[in-house]
Amino acid sequence: MNKDQVKGAAHEAKGAAKEAAGKATGSKDTEAEGKGEKVAGKTQKTYGDAKDTVKKAGS
Repeated sequence: MNKDQVKGAAHEAKGAAKEAAGKATGSKDTEAEGKGEKVAGKTQKTYGDAKDTVKKAGS
């Protein structure tokens, strides 16, 4: 795992927690922020996966 995969997974988890907190409290703003963070984390993790694949292919 590279740092983008780790950071992406952490960001995704943070977003999921924030989204759940928003749902629990009825805060649409917090819920939306959480969804955005989740998407950003998933994107970063996917980028890390691609980097890892390219690195392995070059070996």
